[in-house]
Amino acid sequence: MVWLALLFIVPLAIMLSLSLKTCNPASGVCYMTWSWGELPHQVSLYHSQFITSLEYAAAATVVDLVVSFPIAYWIAFHGGRKKNFFLMMLLVPFFVSFVIRTLVWEFILSDNGFFMTFLRHAHLISSNFHILGTGYAVIAGLSYNYLPFTALPLYVALERIDRRVLEAAYDLYASRREAFQRVILPLSIPGIFAAFLLTFIPAFGDYVNQQILGGTSSTMIGTVIQNTFLVTGDYAAGSSLSVVLLVISLLGIWLYARVLGSRSIEEYL
Repeated sequence: MVWLALLFIVPLAIMLSLSLKTCNPASGVCYMTWSWGELPHQVSLYHSQFITSLEYAAAATVVDLVVSFPIAYWIAFHGGRKKNFFLMMLLVPFFVSFVIRTLVWEFILSDNGFFMTFLRHAHLISSNFHILGTGYAVIAGLSYNYLPFTALPLYVALERIDRRVLEAAYDLYASRREAFQRVILPLSIPGIFAAFLLTFIPAFGDYVNQQILGGTSSTMIGTVIQNTFLVTGDYAAGSSLSVVLLVISLLGIWLYARVLGSRSIEEYL
C-alpha cells in the first residue's frame, strides 16, 4: 500500500490537481481555478493528434497480434524443453535501450539504408519512394518495440490450454484446422484481449518512435504532451491531456474486465 501510494496515487493526484489549474507558461506559475473546461478544450485543440495516435496504436497492435500469434503458438505447442530458451531469445533484443532500438530502425528505413537500397536494386520500389518520415515508419517502430507485450500474454494463454481438450477434439474426428478454430482460438481469446491492451495502451501514448521515425504530418498525442511539459511549460495543458489518455486506458481495462472478468486480468497482466 505504501508503494502504491508513493509511486501511483500521489503522482496521479498531482497530475489531476494540475489539470484543474491555470498556468502561465512565461512565469511557470500555476493557479488553482478548479476549471474542468481545460479537458474538453485540449481535446478539441488536439483532436487530430488523438485520432492519429489511435490509428497508429491500433495498426501496430494488429501487426503485433498477427506476427506474435504464430510465434507464441509454436513455442507453446512445439517448443518442448526449450520453451524458456525460445522465450529468452524473443526478449534478448529488448535488453537494449528503447531509444537505441528506435535509432536502428531509423537507419534501416532511411533512404540510404540497406533495406531501401535492396528494394530499389530489386526494382520493387521507385527511386523517389521513401518510408522514413511517414506514418508507416512510426507503425513499424511501434510494432517492433512493443512486440513482447503481445507475444508473452499470448504464450501464457496458449500454454494454459489443456492438451486433453485437443486430444478429445481429435478423437471426435476434428482436423487440425477445425481443432484450431473451435478449440485453441476460443480458449486463447482472453490472452488476445490482454495482449491487445498491453500493446495498445503504451503505443497510444508513445512519442519516441514518432519523433525519431515520423514527420511533422504524423504527430502523436504523446509528442504533444512531451512538448507541452518540457518546451512550453504549460503543465495544466499537459496534465489535462494526460488525464484524457488515462481515462481512455482505464476505459479499455474496464471493458476487458466487464467482458472477460477481473480474474483474467490478474492472470495475463
